[in-house]
Amino acid sequence: MIIVMHKHAPAEAVAAVTDFIRSKGLREHVSRGDERTIIGAVGDERVFQVQEIEALPHVERAIRVLSNWRIISRETQAEDSVITVRGVAFGGAKILSVTALPDRTDADALFLDPFRLPDNPYAEQQPPNEKEQIRLLRGNTAANHAAGRPVLVRIRDVRQIEAALQAEADILYLGGELMANRALQDEIGRLNTPLVLCKDKHHSTDEWLTAAEHIALKGNHQIILGESGTLSFSPRHPHRLDTDALVRARRLCRLPVLANITRLHHSDMPQEILRKLAEAAGANAVVHTLNTSIR
Repeated sequence: MIIVMHKHAPAEAVAAVTDFIRSKGLREHVSRGDERTIIGAVGDERVFQVQEIEALPHVERAIRVLSNWRIISRETQAEDSVITVRGVAFGGAKILSVTALPDRTDADALFLDPFRLPDNPYAEQQPPNEKEQIRLLRGNTAANHAAGRPVLVRIRDVRQIEAALQAEADILYLGGELMANRALQDEIGRLNTPLVLCKDKHHSTDEWLTAAEHIALKGNHQIILGESGTLSFSPRHPHRLDTDALVRARRLCRLPVLANITRLHHSDMPQEILRKLAEAAGANAVVHTLNTSIR
């Protein structure tokens, strides 16, 4: 980390910064100029936050050299990670087709969202019958397992993990609304179950990768990054595929990346075009509702 002191910062302020650096187990390298003093924190700077340094007296700004992720970084492992589930490789040379239509048989995997409630608040909403949900989920997973296809199941609450696992879900899918749920990520991190971690529409790529690192630190390295849309400038179509995030994630991180385009297509942007955009940006798998195979 590089720390820039204010112009003519007193020696006491420089000493306070160096003492803080040493308290975290790092070493300092001080460079004094005519107007500015620059302090380098030598060591693993991930042990403290930029805000901690910038809160110290007479610190103008702090600049990270290292990222907040290490386990999932390409600096640790340059080669792509491959997560194989029921013989299907996420992250391999083949771009996988993942269907969100249970009756399709021409895809590599099935995506299910059994716990979703209607978007319309005025729609009649019956309390979900958990036993019926699990029964239907078991039926879908069993049929796809018989065909040799893995099943991704979206969970929306930590309490749904057990139900999904009881139904023999192969991959747990965490939607973007769970990106900041550290308690759920802790629980998922202790499991030996593959998962998809989606970023929410307002989260940056760095926040996305930091959340994945948090899960990996708990022991679960079977992580697939999921992109399901970001905010758009169009009033007619408020969400768009975040191709920039896909490209950046693939460059910085070794984890497989999945693009979910099921709710992003519209009259000006058909799914087939979105699928090609996702592939061009580096997605290893695409979730879709196309009526034909996208292989």
